Amino acid sequence: MAAGAFDEIWGHGGPEAPRPEFAALSEWVADTPASELQRRQQSAEAAFRQLGITFAVYGDSDAAERIIPFDIVPRVFLHQEWSRLCEGLVQRVEAINAFLEDIYGERRILKEGLIPPELIYRNEQFRPEVAGIRPPHGVWAHICGIDLVRVGPDEFYVLEDNARTPSGVSYMLENREAMLRLCPELFRDFRVAPVDSYPDMLLETMRSVAPGNNPKPVCVVLTPGHFNSAYYEHSFLADSMGIELVEAADLVVDDDVVWVQTIAGRVKVDVIYRRIDDDYLDPLTFRPDSLLGVPGLIAAYRAGNVALINAPGNGIADDKAIYSYMPEIVKFYSGGEAKLPNVETFRCREPQALKYVLDNLDALVVKLVDGSGGYGMLVGPTATKAQIADFRAALIAEPHRYIAQPTLALSTVPTMSDAGLAPRHVDFRPFVLTGSDGVHVVPGGLTRVALREGSLVVNSSQGGGTKDSFVLMEGTPSQSQSQTRS
Repeated sequence: MAAGAFDEIWGHGGPEAPRPEFAALSEWVADTPASELQRRQQSAEAAFRQLGITFAVYGDSDAAERIIPFDIVPRVFLHQEWSRLCEGLVQRVEAINAFLEDIYGERRILKEGLIPPELIYRNEQFRPEVAGIRPPHGVWAHICGIDLVRVGPDEFYVLEDNARTPSGVSYMLENREAMLRLCPELFRDFRVAPVDSYPDMLLETMRSVAPGNNPKPVCVVLTPGHFNSAYYEHSFLADSMGIELVEAADLVVDDDVVWVQTIAGRVKVDVIYRRIDDDYLDPLTFRPDSLLGVPGLIAAYRAGNVALINAPGNGIADDKAIYSYMPEIVKFYSGGEAKLPNVETFRCREPQALKYVLDNLDALVVKLVDGSGGYGMLVGPTATKAQIADFRAALIAEPHRYIAQPTLALSTVPTMSDAGLAPRHVDFRPFVLTGSDGVHVVPGGLTRVALREGSLVVNSSQGGGTKDSFVLMEGTPSQSQSQTRS
């Protein structure tokens, strides 16, 4: 465990002296036998396995059988904490949308010299194919998953922005279902904001950005197929919204209009929530060898006949080199300082930063600028000498491909382990929806937990687990004053 890590329930005092606001929750944890907590946890995981909620760990021969481990002890946000987070999230997502609109349009931020042009034009995630296109209603990043970390009672930082196809919302919803069924006493004692309205919120967001004035736009979810690691989520969301889950073969573009073949005949499609990467989206525009995409889709999009969620080209906002400029980006488009700060970031493309990183590799986290899922990352304090040597060589060879950050003492939450309850590091992915009517933050999110003692890597693809995330509603009495359970 990182020295001095702040525990969100126990504070710095441990289980005997929890934070006053969480005394009742700490009491519930202490009074529920470990065997009972374990039984409930196993029951939840059995249900997830039966539902087919699996996630592939690439390179693992047992990937198809894996579920994301679930932990029964919830992570809790006080109402005041959540209100402050929402202000920062709305500001950041509005800035991301403005940034994307700008760099594919007038490029004012480049003309002002705030970002080196080569970071855009030489970036693999920049898509000149969509330059000049304005998506319906001017919304680019309809669904964002902004990864946050916490290091103290009031200290939150943005770790990365996910504006392409952020995943994990199905786990947020299924975790809540499990907690409602297995730990109903917690919901009797604490006023927890519901998250089950997310599919309705998402559908309303999709409908709000449909082209034209169609009062009943046709919306679909486009999946690469059941071999994709997140296929369960694609299917789950389509089913929850009551819309069609389609693959490329189900769609056809005719005269710049997208159609889906149904049992009732051909139906015009207005909005596509695509879970396919840009490269594979349209073989006529991007990779010609793609069998997952729809020929002519970008032409229909350019013609303004279909909305794509999220918009092609959004990957530039996920790039970690661009992330390092987000405080300047937020200020440029909002006129104010960023309410949610970045983690301090060293751009290895800059000689002085590279020298510092090479001199301090054993104390830093080094990441590929276009990496995701915990791949291509060095956690210096836990790395072997061989791993550090490999990264040193990679940094010297291609410094522009990397950024580095200090190793933060991420907050912890009590978590079930083989030895009983113990603090484990967590991060948090809230989901932010942007439609024609503005920005909305779902009152919850995906808490990911590093299950190995001392580990800071929470990614599901790297063996991390998840917890339910409670957001307490306004007017919730102090948890220390909540009714004590018998």
